[in-house]
Amino acid sequence: MFGTPLLPGRDEGAGNSACIFDIQRFSLHDGPGIRTTIFFKGCLLKCRWCQNPESHKRQPEILYYQEHCRQCYACRRYCSNNAILTGGKQRIDYSRCEACGACVEACEYGAVRMAGRAWEASLLVEEVLKDQDFFIDSGGGVTLSGGEPVLQARFLEEFLPKLKDNGIHVTLETAGFVPWGDLERILPHLDLIYYDLKLIDNSVHKKFIGQGNQIILDNFVRLAASFDRLQPRMPVIPGINNDETNIKATARFLRKSSKTVLHCLPYHRLGESKLGRMNKALKPMQLPDLAPENLKTLIKTFQAEGIEVVIPD
Repeated sequence: MFGTPLLPGRDEGAGNSACIFDIQRFSLHDGPGIRTTIFFKGCLLKCRWCQNPESHKRQPEILYYQEHCRQCYACRRYCSNNAILTGGKQRIDYSRCEACGACVEACEYGAVRMAGRAWEASLLVEEVLKDQDFFIDSGGGVTLSGGEPVLQARFLEEFLPKLKDNGIHVTLETAGFVPWGDLERILPHLDLIYYDLKLIDNSVHKKFIGQGNQIILDNFVRLAASFDRLQPRMPVIPGINNDETNIKATARFLRKSSKTVLHCLPYHRLGESKLGRMNKALKPMQLPDLAPENLKTLIKTFQAEGIEVVIPD
């Protein structure tokens, strides 16, 4: 059933360093207790509704915040590649930009910012341990998010044992489009996995996400058989995956893996505001908010199929 996954553009990480684009403290929705969420860069999927489009590329990149720009062009004076444009909404010629960060240092207003920096494992552990008292008091810990953290599996093999040596609870958020071997190697260091299941039909999955879903489904089945603390999730995207056909197909798939609880995450448009700040082919989908009655219908349909739905606060 499974075979050896051949993933286009597979990136195993850089060993003792990882590219991180955000560290969010006092997170309350990424696992139990108070958590520090680490956002890794790099993802092989291109979900059209992605909330973190700055995570797609493995490498650091420059973002432009037009609303903060005062058109002083200090950034232009410090750019050695002539990648700064004048006039118009776009400020960066990405065909010239090497993400060296000189423009970021020159801008006093935060109009140009770097998304992503390299962290060595030991330094990232030190950063996380600053929050250890909050973990102890609340039963929290560290959540690996992204992007797709497992694409930097070699780094995680060094980083995660250091967390466990300090008694820190570790949650992984994954989309599952990774080599099984990379996921399997880090399992002993994980306490909880949130696993996204977006669409069951392979052709529809490829249309909206850019890749088929066979590897994702195969990895889920393997995890369900070998890792007790696996929690499936579904981002609910209006008009795309909240139809009866996908709901029932998802329920059938979960039941086959003896999973009867699904966390559903209602869609929001946070990611669309980011698209104009970076070099991305994605365009805003301008989807409506998920209507309360549609959410109720989704819950009832899943319940009728034997699946309990949890809507995180």
